[in-house]
Amino acid sequence: MKEIVIATKNKGKIAEIKLALKNLPIKVYGLDEFDNVPDAIEDGRSFTENAMIKAKFYADYLNKACLADDSGLEVYNLNGEPGIFSARYAGENATDADNNQHLLKRLETLKITDTTCCFRCVLAFVDNETSITTEGICEGVILAEGRGDGGFGYDPLFFLPQYKKTMAELTPLEKNKISHRGIAIDKMTDKLTEYLK
Repeated sequence: MKEIVIATKNKGKIAEIKLALKNLPIKVYGLDEFDNVPDAIEDGRSFTENAMIKAKFYADYLNKACLADDSGLEVYNLNGEPGIFSARYAGENATDADNNQHLLKRLETLKITDTTCCFRCVLAFVDNETSITTEGICEGVILAEGRGDGGFGYDPLFFLPQYKKTMAELTPLEKNKISHRGIAIDKMTDKLTEYLK
């Protein structure tokens, strides 16, 4: 059975990706299941570059096939901020709450009322000489205050008008069907199904 490492220590991302890949004939590990693994240096200028950097780094380091994710929030009227800096928008060791507050403060300071945005996810799979990438986008708007207890990151602020819920108010299965990561994973699952034949 093929072994694939999800190249992140983010437990929320690991859970979402494991759930989505459950029907593939693979054994899936999270990066958190390996000891003393150094961090990849994400110095790319796009989600695609960073996802590939991580997938290649961990595939080489662990000598296993790796699936890496790079994703974030892009607020259109903030010129795509926080973008690739989503996880550290409020600073290098910022918590999700810190990042959410920083975003709300920035929108308020700049008097931005049209908070249309998207979550963007790029997945990169690397196995020896094979590399595959997929992308998923989910559009919504940023609320002035968070709602819901599920998810992570900006999920409590990210409102989906067509569902009248934030990402944090969706069940994990609902979220996997419509989220940026869910869309990217669906595309990746199709490509991995072909690759694993």
